[in-house]
Amino acid sequence: MSQTVTRRDDRSVVPRPRLDLRQLDGSDRRVGVVGLGYVGLPTALALAAAGHSVTGVDTSRERLAAIAAGDVDLLPQDHDRLNRHSRDASVVTSDDLSLLAGMDVVMICVPTPVDHHQTPDLATLRAACRAVVSNACQGQVIILTSTSYAGCTRDMLIDPLTARGLSVGLDVHVAFSPERIDPANSEFPTDRVTRVVGGATEACTRRAASILARVVPTVHSVSTPEAAELTKLYENTFRAVNIALANEMADVATSLGVAPMEIVTAAATKPFGFLPFSPGPGVGGHCIPCDPHYLLWQLRAKRLRTPLIEEAMAGIAGRPNRVVERATEVLAATGRALTGSRVLVHGVAYKPGVADVRESPALEILSRLEGRGAATDYYDSRVPELHIGGVRLQSIERPSGAGHDLVIVHTVHPQDDTSWLQGVSLLLDATYRLGLSQAHLV
Repeated sequence: MSQTVTRRDDRSVVPRPRLDLRQLDGSDRRVGVVGLGYVGLPTALALAAAGHSVTGVDTSRERLAAIAAGDVDLLPQDHDRLNRHSRDASVVTSDDLSLLAGMDVVMICVPTPVDHHQTPDLATLRAACRAVVSNACQGQVIILTSTSYAGCTRDMLIDPLTARGLSVGLDVHVAFSPERIDPANSEFPTDRVTRVVGGATEACTRRAASILARVVPTVHSVSTPEAAELTKLYENTFRAVNIALANEMADVATSLGVAPMEIVTAAATKPFGFLPFSPGPGVGGHCIPCDPHYLLWQLRAKRLRTPLIEEAMAGIAGRPNRVVERATEVLAATGRALTGSRVLVHGVAYKPGVADVRESPALEILSRLEGRGAATDYYDSRVPELHIGGVRLQSIERPSGAGHDLVIVHTVHPQDDTSWLQGVSLLLDATYRLGLSQAHLV
């Protein structure tokens, strides 16, 4: 018997020998994880917990040292896994990409940011894919998880592997399966969330799904890598559009003298047709501020306009400036100018419960406040120091509000004692969640 593989160039059907579709469920399967950041490290730990022998590869020696010291942002269960699997050597780390040649499975989990012009920065992903392709060997399964444009898996893995003389679907198996990790979300850790997977061939999809099924409850297969890639872009664009709407509705509610969160809470009582999204000071992290721009970038090349998405992303980008404008208004109402005022920002991580400041709105807020002549300080129980524009900042030890003309609440971590905020006379609540009578809202 035989199966067919459809070539992308001429769509002709070429008979191939039936593949050996062994389920990769043995405890001795060797998995290489490229990139050990907020996605790669939890992925590596989940794979080790499922019985695989994992080699994590990262080119940052600083990151490898932090992992070795246990000084990394993880859920408690993943910290336990890190301690356990480091001791039993089921997870080893290295900066040597040539180790990938000895792996049965390779998963690519590197960051895909955007630059200051919201243009995709593909340098890290391209370098990782080149390393994986150059070290690929027969029988290997390669799964890309990094969010990118639709067609990325084909451009960076499938076509280069074919150019190397490896038959994708026969010699090697390639698929895209977007990560779905939400840092600090203990309700939905990585091993409780369904994974989507789309392979270059049906055999590729099955091989990749068999691996993922070891670490997640359900695997949902789609027809192609492009379908899986667009699924991820849709997920995060959906969130971006709704967050932009929530921010806009918060402005509407405030202008009408209505509490924004009261409206969100009331609307959320409807059991159908509504999903609650909360307003805030902006959007941080890797996904929402970045991923929709990969879609917009690709569509611009096709001259396809998506005005709803474009406006949503413009609204999100402008939110930190709105916070600074409100700070100016709140100070002006008391007869003070922003220039010369001393402002404290409470919390700079992009979300509660993490030490992650990637794309955090707080960074732009602090920079804009300084640019307008304010003297700024910040407090964050999880972020002891920051670097903004080459300047190193340190968190104050104990916030009190004393000596500050205005306090802006940006992030509140679960363990933070916020009782001192009750005594602050001039307070701007950018979280909309404090519920303090004297707090001004963005």
